[in-house]
Amino acid sequence: MFRLLTIEFHKLRHNTASKVLSIIYFALLTSIALIAAIKFDIGPIKFHLAEMGIFNFPYIWHFNTYMAAILKFFLLLVIVSMIANEYSYKTLKQNLIDGLSKKEFILSKFYAVIAFALISTVFVFVVSLILGFSYSDYNELSIITSDLEYILAFFIKLVGFFSFGLFLGILVKRSAFAVGAMLVWLIGESMFKGYLFWTFKSAENTSEKVDSIMQFLPLEAMTNLIKEPFSRLGAVRSAANSMGETINKSYAVDFSTIIIVSVWTFIFIYLSYALLKKRDL
Repeated sequence: MFRLLTIEFHKLRHNTASKVLSIIYFALLTSIALIAAIKFDIGPIKFHLAEMGIFNFPYIWHFNTYMAAILKFFLLLVIVSMIANEYSYKTLKQNLIDGLSKKEFILSKFYAVIAFALISTVFVFVVSLILGFSYSDYNELSIITSDLEYILAFFIKLVGFFSFGLFLGILVKRSAFAVGAMLVWLIGESMFKGYLFWTFKSAENTSEKVDSIMQFLPLEAMTNLIKEPFSRLGAVRSAANSMGETINKSYAVDFSTIIIVSVWTFIFIYLSYALLKKRDL
């Protein structure tokens, strides 16, 4: 494992674009802390995001992992460019000539995916801890350690997403086309969701029926791992109650969703290996 990881990071160390994208990604993760600085006063109305409780434990685990997951496309570019460079610079063929098996090649990429996801997760965890201790109104250990499942969900989401990017990179061999294929798949899932709503428009509990089907699609499942956190805020709920609306929504990380994303991760890695094994390089 460490030998294969060493090979991958040696390649990345000599790839300027990958290094720049990685630096931008982690810089943007750090910039989540800048949200605390957003404040303005309009007459008697004082708006300060940090004072709204977004950095309170345990809510911060939900909020920060959701916001950080939006930035995962930067590392996706690193993953797909990593694959594209193997074909462009003929390093894949050279690795195989040097004795690396196709299985080891795929494993090296998958280990790199896990490493990127793990580093990102630890980074978000540390940033969240610092922000939480700086701004949270609640610092009891039992509260701090609540909702840590969002950290696990963030890790699984990144591994699944990057594994999808790895498969697309091997499938189309070009980073731009791989990202384009990811966007096409996203649009396809959205169109299918719209079709389901149209199909079940006259049925009861339409949204529940649609969600019960969509939850098995890869990108939808990854989205469901960490649901939007904004309607969970006390200020948002108070505003909704004042307008006669009640927010009844589960924000928990579902174990079934973790299983679905894990299964898709296995499928993407297996298909990557099967595709590479079939090709004559």
